[in-house]
Amino acid sequence: MITIFKKKPKTSEKNLAVFIDGPNIIRKEFEVNLDKLREDIKKRGKIKVGKVFLNQYASNKLIEAVISQGFEPSFGLGEKDAESDVDVYMAVNVMDAIQNPHINTIVLVTRDADFLPVVQRAKKVGKEVIIYGTEPGFATALKNAADEAVVING
Repeated sequence: MITIFKKKPKTSEKNLAVFIDGPNIIRKEFEVNLDKLREDIKKRGKIKVGKVFLNQYASNKLIEAVISQGFEPSFGLGEKDAESDVDVYMAVNVMDAIQNPHINTIVLVTRDADFLPVVQRAKKVGKEVIIYGTEPGFATALKNAADEAVVING
């Protein structure tokens, strides 16, 4: 008797573009561990693009932490407490990745429903979308629109 098992496609075949909304996610109250986050994301495929969006007032310590975890810091310019300025920079970068034929999966790390239009666009062109977010405040619209939603616990 011969038994044949179907193999699941290797997750490493997926090329990921990862975008982290720094002002929204990397906050003391959430205690997000970038190392654990990166390791969990890597289980889903190969990270081809990995950016953490920060405002121009980010501390050197935070920038060093981002770099040491293998992410590229990317800076939005604007008001000190204006998260929306960073959101625009991040959205533009996500749109670039959506158009990249070598990227299969878009990974957004945010809680912000402002990213719903880019999630919808990514899915419209056939990209898989995974959203990582924190509670409280993880937008239900994002969770429902994504192919997968993951709540980060530290």
